[in-house]
Amino acid sequence: MTSRRISAKLRIGLAFGLPLLAGIVLGAILGTARPAAAAPPLEPRLQEGGYTGPEFCANCHEDIHAQWSVTRHSQAFSSPIFQQNWEELGSQFTCLSCHTTGYDAEAAFYAFPGVTCESCHGPFQLGHPEQRMPITPDAELCATCHETTTGEWRASRHGQVGVNCQACHNPHSQLPLAVSVTALCSNCHQDPGETYTHSTHANAGLECSNCHMYTTPQSAPPIGGLVPTGHTFSVGSEACIGCHQDTVHTRDTILALGGEAAGGEAADPEALLQQVQEQEQQISELESRATARLYTGLAQGAIIGLLTGGVAAWIVSRRIQVVQSDGEEE
Repeated sequence: MTSRRISAKLRIGLAFGLPLLAGIVLGAILGTARPAAAAPPLEPRLQEGGYTGPEFCANCHEDIHAQWSVTRHSQAFSSPIFQQNWEELGSQFTCLSCHTTGYDAEAAFYAFPGVTCESCHGPFQLGHPEQRMPITPDAELCATCHETTTGEWRASRHGQVGVNCQACHNPHSQLPLAVSVTALCSNCHQDPGETYTHSTHANAGLECSNCHMYTTPQSAPPIGGLVPTGHTFSVGSEACIGCHQDTVHTRDTILALGGEAAGGEAADPEALLQQVQEQEQQISELESRATARLYTGLAQGAIIGLLTGGVAAWIVSRRIQVVQSDGEEE
């Protein structure tokens, strides 16, 4: 009986004691444990020249990196078109100053392929983001590579009034800052835009850039690989001919027709000028002759009129004399 009482007391003690003991042990463990250390800050792996690369920037700027990753800037080196043209030009290292990031001509080294974040913002600044990266939103930065485009822009009305690249282009996505080119232009050119939207060209699905940024297809590779981009925004006859070939004579056709009219050979400008001068001289002589004939005719008419009038007057006077003589005799 006594052993049973001891066993029951033991079970009751264990039921209450074990959870208490477990709580004491757990509290001791938690009390002596050190708090977890904060995650260490991202440390850039600097390449030569202090460049970190676009993937490091993506750790914070994921949305901008996603936009950039599908642009021509990101593919400036890997593009098959560039690789083919670069090979045809003998793999000139000068091309790498624009098609890579951190190119060093003396060391024949580049940090990363393509036009990455640091191509425009410069090498990574230690201490960023507290130490801000430089941002240079002006055309001169773009001009370091886009020479032809910037030259055209400077000659345009946009360049003259200071409407720079970033006014129309998103520098990260390289897309227009509007849903369409026409909508972008209409932000400033509202009156022409309103007229255009109701025009035949708009109904045919054309946008402002189809005429104002038209470029003639290149029949041969341009010097240095830099082709016109249409950033003068001027509209020439070639823009019309690009669509209206059936109704508009091209300059070459007009010259060809002129050559055929001259006997199947290209007309000599000096010879044509001489012919024009000779024809003008002949016209002047004909006009002089016509004037002389006019005055001569007038003089002759006057003389004939005077003679006719004089004879008529003499005849009338003679008739009067005869009548008077007959009257006196009666």
